Amino acid sequence: MTGSFSGGARGSQGLPKVPTPPSGWPIGSYNTYQEAHRAVQYLAGNEFPVQEVTIVGVDLMLVERVIGRLSWPKVLGTGALSGAWFGLFVGLLLGLFSSQTMSFAPILVGLVAGVVFGLVFAAVGYATTRSSGREIASASQLVAGRYDVLAQPRSAEKGRDLLAKLAMRPSAAAE
Repeated sequence: MTGSFSGGARGSQGLPKVPTPPSGWPIGSYNTYQEAHRAVQYLAGNEFPVQEVTIVGVDLMLVERVIGRLSWPKVLGTGALSGAWFGLFVGLLLGLFSSQTMSFAPILVGLVAGVVFGLVFAAVGYATTRSSGREIASASQLVAGRYDVLAQPRSAEKGRDLLAKLAMRPSAAAE
């Protein structure tokens, strides 16, 4: 997936470099992103110029899903584990480039230092958020109430006709 500010291969197709309102006429509206994406795939499979299509999320909402309750053992365990991985990585790099013979001392020092720093940073972070009353782990997601498929005016009628055929297919709901 390409973001609105990313370059890459899609950047050469005339996409705006700054956030820009979408243009085009609505040719379909769907309850989920998967349905809208399937409609665009259907258009592409029927020789429709999909470079003229935009999927627009409408009625945006921020959904925060609670993963669980935070506790000192969970926070410190996660901090120690992430610190250990980083410390192991740094220790391996130091071990590879420090001398001609492979030694486990830099790896061990990196691992221990990583665990200590991971514990400290996790504890400070949790203590800070805990004092504000936030003792849950959650994941936020931006979701739309519906997804509209837009096409440029020159091909909107053809797009509407194709999507009407897709909606009339008996297997359209099962796909």
